[in-house]
Amino acid sequence: MVMPDENGLDLIPRIKRQRPDLRIVVMSAQNTLLTAVKATERGAFEYLAKPFDLKQLINVVQRALLSPKETPPPVIEQPEESDDTLPLIGRSPAMQEIYRVLARLMGTDLTVMIHGESGTGKELVARALHDYGKRRSGPFVAINMAAIPRELIESELFGHEKGAFTGATQRSTGRFEQAQGGTLFLDEIGDMPLDAQTRLLRVLQEGEYTTVGGRTPIKADVRIIAATHRDLRQLIRQGLFREDLFYRLNVVPIRLPPLRERKEDVPALVRHFLAEAHSEGLPRKSIEPAALDRLKSYSWPGNVRELENMVRRLAVLYSQDEITADVVNEELAEGRGATAGTGGRRRGRKAWDRPWSGI
Repeated sequence: MVMPDENGLDLIPRIKRQRPDLRIVVMSAQNTLLTAVKATERGAFEYLAKPFDLKQLINVVQRALLSPKETPPPVIEQPEESDDTLPLIGRSPAMQEIYRVLARLMGTDLTVMIHGESGTGKELVARALHDYGKRRSGPFVAINMAAIPRELIESELFGHEKGAFTGATQRSTGRFEQAQGGTLFLDEIGDMPLDAQTRLLRVLQEGEYTTVGGRTPIKADVRIIAATHRDLRQLIRQGLFREDLFYRLNVVPIRLPPLRERKEDVPALVRHFLAEAHSEGLPRKSIEPAALDRLKSYSWPGNVRELENMVRRLAVLYSQDEITADVVNEELAEGRGATAGTGGRRRGRKAWDRPWSGI
């Protein structure tokens, strides 16, 4: 990608114009989501992040030589964006695999199921699929199944007509209608009641739905992305989740690794959160290498959300310009009794538990 005379990404379209059937493999140490997305958009057959195993390269070349000729997808032009503004942070091998999968999904409407523990960034992946995909000009609508009373889920999803039930004094649009032309993100899909699962399955099969109390079918022009931290196969065995709905949703499964499985990303995440905190008016802080080593050795049961909350507390509660290992040790020691995912001291929990912007 980085060559002495020009950017390799700019070269791909020129090669494609002269040799449309030629397979192009992009190799780069600039291993970010944006790199993978741009390489795929401009026509690369595959993207490999350095360093890579030679067997992996040989396998990619073999697939390229054996792949059938096909009409290349249209290029989706994206605004220039720096890596600092990306929602997904990390260059670990686990994240590189996710970037490659996401890049291949950007030009499709395939249904995606995101699996991952709480705090790993499932909604951020869903937003990246929307913001860099073919539906980015449409709305992104998210609904958390675990946060809505069971009796209201169908109304929330599909809307209701006036008089459909007690308290329905006027027509209300549902999330499917709000997401028309865009993406509907169904978070914590494992908490969806069985009757609502049946209606959702019908929408996925028939491509249309009716409001609660309504009779006129409405076409569902949305991309579905679902997410869960639960084992859906176990729920199926327990009779709590429909197997046919699972296969409808699990077209492309993506597993987000917990932070303990990609600890090499901790320094980049910490620096990202410190810079973000400073941009929001908190004091500028740096962090010493020994402190980063201590953070990398922690298990992070609350994953990236817990790390962000801690970094924000450190930025505001400690007066030093540089965060030391002693400060981190003190924070981790005081946070051991906190609930996983809350990120440490209970006195700072309400102030700093908020939506976060990095994975």
